[in-house]
Amino acid sequence: MNTVISNDGTKLAYNIFRNGPPLIYITGATCFRNFTPVLYDSSVFATEFKVYNYDRRGRGDSKNKLPYSRERELEDIIALIDKAGGKASLYGHSSGAILALEVAMMMEDKVEKIALYDCSYSPNKKEQNEFINLGNNLRKYLEQGKYEEAINRFYLGIGLPAEAFIYFRQSPDWSTMVALAPTLAYDIRLASDIPPVESLADFKVPTHIIVGENSPQSIYSVADQLKKSITDATFTKLKGQDHMPDPESVLGELTKFLK
Repeated sequence: MNTVISNDGTKLAYNIFRNGPPLIYITGATCFRNFTPVLYDSSVFATEFKVYNYDRRGRGDSKNKLPYSRERELEDIIALIDKAGGKASLYGHSSGAILALEVAMMMEDKVEKIALYDCSYSPNKKEQNEFINLGNNLRKYLEQGKYEEAINRFYLGIGLPAEAFIYFRQSPDWSTMVALAPTLAYDIRLASDIPPVESLADFKVPTHIIVGENSPQSIYSVADQLKKSITDATFTKLKGQDHMPDPESVLGELTKFLK
């Protein structure tokens, strides 16, 4: 385990899977660096890249400071980029894709390229209000310490495939996922925003947008908005994949785009 200190003094834990150009892997809700699927993703990606797999603040071995701020999460990624040599590409999944895009918007000179898988902004005002309501309900469960119920409601609310949900509950990682349920509030804060299309008019970082063929329709709507807003952004629909993609399929996209 390696550590890095973010701008606000928070200590973050990360692992390095060594091979190739640097790639910061930014995970989504309830994920952490030693989560079995995340470790598998990282090992696959490491056949072509030097992967920085880290615990987002409040998860795993990373520390946390309250109140939460998305700006602090962006600074966390910048700290990792500096550890990687001052410039790196980013791969973000779900809410992690939101962070990847926004840190690239904030620090274009530090980001080579970004690949966004199932970027999970709210696609419109109607769904934004629905997601905000979901978040308000989840906060009640979190305040009552009903962490497992909060995770269950979250997965149901975002339309996670039933087989993925069954896999998670049967996984030896389930108890750790339940313990980090309070960080769902962070992902809800991120995904309650609508894509920042007006701010992307002059965005110059090369961007590849990826969605799973079987991912929710809302994901497609977000991808379409980003594709139209980012100059020269490329787009791929991954055949047969859903919100939890096979890393081998993702690696093919990352290799073609980033290398």
